[in-house]
Amino acid sequence: MNGAESLVHTLVANGIDVCFANPGTSEMHFVAALDRIPGIRCIPGMQENVVTGMADGYHRIARTPAATLLHCGPGLANGLANLHNARRAHSGIVNIVGDQATYHSQYDPPLAADTAALARTVSVWVRTSTNAINVGRDASVAIQAAKTHPGQIATLILPADTAWTEGGVIGEAPPVPTPEHIDQHTILEIARTLRSAKNVLLLLGSDALRAGAQVHAARIQTKTGCRVMTEMFNGLHQRGHGRLPLSRVPFSPAPAIAALAGVEHLILVGSKAPVGFFAYPGVPSKHYPETAQVQVLARLEQDSEAALAALADELRCPPPAIISTGERPAAPTGLPSSLAFGQMLAAVMPDDSIVVDEGISFAHAFYEASHNAPPHDWMNVTGGAIGYGLPA
Repeated sequence: MNGAESLVHTLVANGIDVCFANPGTSEMHFVAALDRIPGIRCIPGMQENVVTGMADGYHRIARTPAATLLHCGPGLANGLANLHNARRAHSGIVNIVGDQATYHSQYDPPLAADTAALARTVSVWVRTSTNAINVGRDASVAIQAAKTHPGQIATLILPADTAWTEGGVIGEAPPVPTPEHIDQHTILEIARTLRSAKNVLLLLGSDALRAGAQVHAARIQTKTGCRVMTEMFNGLHQRGHGRLPLSRVPFSPAPAIAALAGVEHLILVGSKAPVGFFAYPGVPSKHYPETAQVQVLARLEQDSEAALAALADELRCPPPAIISTGERPAAPTGLPSSLAFGQMLAAVMPDDSIVVDEGISFAHAFYEASHNAPPHDWMNVTGGAIGYGLPA
């Protein structure tokens, strides 16, 4: 078994069954192994940023990582824009990046690059395999990193000779860390705020926007009267009938600052305190009041649904009820606008649609118009890098 074959066997053994690929010469032994060994569906993309965008969209829906196959440092560089979006969406991805043979890189061939440095700009975990024996073990650790809640990018760099050399060993599946425990003291402190304070905003992001977590956010809102909103750009937001109708923090500074002007207590659940997409002269970077008290119920690496459920129970909120929304809007007439486009989408989308939204400046009213659409998943271009929509 060569290193490439041990890599494929390790991916399959660890539950990776899709590979989005744009390979080159240094990856041919891995491509050959993918052909010979069953268990992985290989989907080619015509350019690396298409490949990484597909892997991002895949994780947002499947909630499990796919692999990518990229050609050397420049190929990885071509895919960085959508890996930037994937990092902001907390998507789990295992990048396999081919590289010069270990003994050949010293001659500085044309495709030689500091691949590891490029990978570190978007990856939580980066490693270069040094020989065929280590490839399977390195791959298993990469998968462990990618599966760590809520999802992370791991990049394994594979010099060509580690792929073609015999002596590969299948990597054992290491345990995937469970989400970090929610501290009971935090629950008590935030419950105290919700019982006694006014003008409290519960800001949801990441996995707090899954349907199950929204049920508990609705319980808290019903009991305490707090406001509930979402971050502007979300990896996946489950919306429509039966889900909590949530407004986003606006994109533009003036509307965002106005929307948050009265907030005295900001509670973060899988989210970050709102700041501007860009800086503008004379406009504060923070869009929430400087006087607001900020508390964190759940960090990204924690289980937001469990945190919201524990908080709702501590507040003795009523059991979950069916979240009711209004009638689906009719198709609009008149001139095109952001609101009209959102209304049109809500009027015609079928049940269980997936909406991939690369709009930024024009898309500001899409959410408001589609609260009453059938149940659907909505995915935003989380990092602002263009070229995300079609691949995802």
